[in-house]
Amino acid sequence: MRRRRLPHLDIPGHPQFITFRLSGSLPADRRFPERDLTSGEAFVAMDRLLDAARSGPTFLRQAVVAELVAASIRYGSEARQYDLHAWVIMPNHVHLLITPHVEMSRLLCSLKSVTAKRANLQLHRTGEPFWQDESYDHLVRNNDECRRIERYIETNPVRACLADTPEEYRWSSAFKAGRGPAAA
Repeated sequence: MRRRRLPHLDIPGHPQFITFRLSGSLPADRRFPERDLTSGEAFVAMDRLLDAARSGPTFLRQAVVAELVAASIRYGSEARQYDLHAWVIMPNHVHLLITPHVEMSRLLCSLKSVTAKRANLQLHRTGEPFWQDESYDHLVRNNDECRRIERYIETNPVRACLADTPEEYRWSSAFKAGRGPAAA
């Protein structure tokens, strides 16, 4: 187990739900409910803040940036770094459901550093962080939870009012070419 601000468990061969977001994408003055939250409740509260964000960076809305992130996600699967079960690229964050075959910290470092460099080049940005350092990860406990998380990921664009159906949203594992507006 590695530790930063959040505890992270690293078990290659075990499905994991990963979320990472753009640097500065959550407002500094964000408020959570007064009561103590479970880690799952805190995650959902954070995800709703990200989906509803009216300020902060939304670089992943740009098709060229979203496509380079999508290509990197697909490459990791093709290179057998992980089995890719579900994914979505939202305007300011990414959700992945994967079974890693390599150490998670190495996998995320590689994915985030490559995409940050390429995206910053596309956006003509220098010297600024692209991704938030910390990522959220959750070990998937069983097949039922895996299916719930996959639905959660693929319906995220619908909950965020970015698409009417999961199959319409271009930057998702649920996208079906020819079944809706292509956001390319």
